[in-house]
Amino acid sequence: MLQVIGEINPPAHIVGFGTVEGGALGELLQLIFSILIIAGGIYALFNFIIAGYAFLSAGDDPQKASNAWKKIYQTIIGLVFLVGSFLLAAIVGLLLFNDAKALLTPTIPTP
Repeated sequence: MLQVIGEINPPAHIVGFGTVEGGALGELLQLIFSILIIAGGIYALFNFIIAGYAFLSAGDDPQKASNAWKKIYQTIIGLVFLVGSFLLAAIVGLLLFNDAKALLTPTIPTP
């Protein structure tokens, strides 16, 4: 019955990933992780810009200046978590797999 359906060709955009047996799932996960990290950095940049503008436009209002500083501190804490996740992944990969990049560049074994 499956021969009636015919051959299914993958979309042109994912041909560069290769096959599942060749490690395509690991490359896809690595791409998703990279996109999330880049998106987090861009989000932090916009938060810094918005908080800086709020701080400059606060004038003599101490509440607005305090809120701007809170947003700046929260963005710095978010960036620390973002960078800390790399450090934690490297330590866990080193302890479990004897390779610091084991969790950062995943390879999924397939039969």
